[in-house]
Amino acid sequence: MFYVFLLYALFASVFIVSKAGLVVTQPLFFVGSRMLLAGVLLIGYQLFNKKESFSFNLKTWGRIILLALFCVYFTNVFEFWGLQYLTSSKTCFIYSLSPFLSALASYFFLSEKLSGKQWIGLCVGFCGFIPVLLTQTADEGEAGQFFIFSWAELSVIMAAICSVYGWIVLKQLVSEHELSPITANGFAMLIGGSLALLHSYAVENWDPFPFTDTTVFIECTILLIVISNLICYNLYGSLLKSYSATFISFAGLTTPLFAALFGWIILGEIVAWPFYLSFMIVVLGLFIYDQEELKALIRQ
Repeated sequence: MFYVFLLYALFASVFIVSKAGLVVTQPLFFVGSRMLLAGVLLIGYQLFNKKESFSFNLKTWGRIILLALFCVYFTNVFEFWGLQYLTSSKTCFIYSLSPFLSALASYFFLSEKLSGKQWIGLCVGFCGFIPVLLTQTADEGEAGQFFIFSWAELSVIMAAICSVYGWIVLKQLVSEHELSPITANGFAMLIGGSLALLHSYAVENWDPFPFTDTTVFIECTILLIVISNLICYNLYGSLLKSYSATFISFAGLTTPLFAALFGWIILGEIVAWPFYLSFMIVVLGLFIYDQEELKALIRQ
């Protein structure tokens, strides 16, 4: 049980480190440099251990490119741009849309059925995000508005949507094309990271590089690669062997709470009461959605 909550504490710390890194560097460059380096490490590991042949057909390459676009490039660019204006806890909380978006994506793309209770759970869960989305800071106002939402909020919502679609593509690569997740993610990070760097060079200020503090930039980049790309990835896979996906999903809701705690201690971020109201409603929605599986889990 300790390692489950350690996993989500580490996931939460990723948002804190990212927020700190964005103080000294531009978002596109931050995404591109981190992902490119992580991709080199993963593919280098596969080559060194001769784990897999890299002779892919056009359909496989097509899906690898889709994975690079949605799971690496779009997801991280949208997230890091929004994170400039949002608190780390709010950004992390918006990412909690993922289980509900995954359910909808599975319904539309994978033809999975949803019961009446699950539809109710989805509706309650989505409604739970309204209070926190309606609460905006002065920094969010700098990003501009679209109706009642800030562009920063919409950017992170798009990041969550792209992430969910990316995981569907990864599942296809692993199950249909028999690629290992390390190889698929490695090539996706190489391609997505390169795209982000090219985008950075086109629109960000390289004078001579788009960061103002070399030490902080390097520290944050290394921390993100070690925590997110190496530790969390392997720990998550290991925990799925011991715990059900339902339990892991519920435990994942502790991530925004860890992010709020870390953001308060490290960055001095203040979390308003709508955050906790939204959190309780989202927990209720996920409980309704997974009620049958939770009952079976309790009986075990």
